[in-house]
Amino acid sequence: MEADHPGHVAGATQVLGARKLWLRLRRNGHDIARCTVERLMRELGIAGVVRGRRKRPVDTEPRQTRPADLVDRHFARLRTNQLWVVDFTYVWTWSGWVYVAFVFDAHSRRILGWRAATSMTTPLVLDCLDMALWARRREGVTAFTGLTHHTDAGSV
Repeated sequence: MEADHPGHVAGATQVLGARKLWLRLRRNGHDIARCTVERLMRELGIAGVVRGRRKRPVDTEPRQTRPADLVDRHFARLRTNQLWVVDFTYVWTWSGWVYVAFVFDAHSRRILGWRAATSMTTPLVLDCLDMALWARRREGVTAFTGLTHHTDAGSV
């Protein structure tokens, strides 16, 4: 392939990544290892175009203080309704970001409440907790004394 200057493959730099450049070189009869292409691109500061890179949602207002971790990463419990572990996460889908919140009982390992939405809002998380409370009340539980609600941001 023609080279305009060292490290420049005509029409390839700043467009092709190491894999596609390696395939193009092999197709044109150059016997070269892919790791060599990766190393040379890295040394020359050449990187392919990244299409479709998605920005991850970020917490725009991180808190200075968080609740204490009351479980100290010990999740084994002797009875139900002693520890509820909660998570709030997100995943990229073809139609955009989907945010998911869920609550599960650490003893029974049962998901008690969950909710998914296309926007990251407080009601999403609260609806999930309401569903968990509703599920336990439906089973006859009336008091939640001694219950610890734990998230990766602390416990209450």
